[in-house]
Amino acid sequence: MGPGEHGRPTGGPTALRIALGTQLRRLREAKGITRQDAGYAIRASEAKISRLELGRVGHKQRDVDDLLTLYGVTDEQRREALLALADQTNAPGWWHKYADVLPNWFEMYIGLEQAASVIRTYQLQFVPGLFQTEDYVRAVTLLGNPGAAPGDVDLRVELRMARQEILTRADPPRIWAVVDENVLRRAVGGTTVMRGQLERLVELTELVHVTVQAIPFQAGGHAAAGGAFSILRFSEPDINDVAYLEQLTSAVYLDKRADVDNYLKVMDRLCTQAISPPETRRLLESILAEMP
Repeated sequence: MGPGEHGRPTGGPTALRIALGTQLRRLREAKGITRQDAGYAIRASEAKISRLELGRVGHKQRDVDDLLTLYGVTDEQRREALLALADQTNAPGWWHKYADVLPNWFEMYIGLEQAASVIRTYQLQFVPGLFQTEDYVRAVTLLGNPGAAPGDVDLRVELRMARQEILTRADPPRIWAVVDENVLRRAVGGTTVMRGQLERLVELTELVHVTVQAIPFQAGGHAAAGGAFSILRFSEPDINDVAYLEQLTSAVYLDKRADVDNYLKVMDRLCTQAISPPETRRLLESILAEMP
């Protein structure tokens, strides 16, 4: 969807950057212009053109204006629409106020999460972030940041809870989570905290746009031996599906079709190996009943 055609993309500055970058890449490729030559035209490197086209950075109006001229875009209405979109890509997202505790590598994920229409995730250590209670978030935060100042911990907790507002907005994404049974049995933060967390998961199973499946211990080995990951899909045709793999101090974002397809196949196999959503709810209730 081009901004000058059927309306502008939605979903916050991250989605806007990706959508505009995709359109600029298509225009460049249609003219047979290399990234190196495009970079020369705006007094920048080939690497900067790559970052612009991937939506990793905002777009300066002057750069976009020069690129549109280089790519032969002469229609004034389309130029104005793309330049207006470039201006919007630099608007800070609501999460900007948490910049002091928000790693650069994770900021893009929040933007993508806010823009996604479907989020599929597999977790083997913690409850998915969008499902965590405030007490559970605080316990996880302290585990990962044992020396953090109390104020920083509060900010990290506040950020995680703010992300969860997408669950109750007017157009919530479809969220499909698969978790290992040990996620449900590991008492992060202690028994009281975990009881509250399991009760929250039971409540979430009642939402029509949320699906939770557990992989029980008796399932044995399974398809995702490599670790946790998420796949995000978007309603905007200019934004490719993204597979997200979080590491200790960084993250990997994969948007090439072949890479994402591999993770989609793994996710499909995980859903097959997991027990059904109703069985998962019964498992949650069973674990709750066993707790002291």
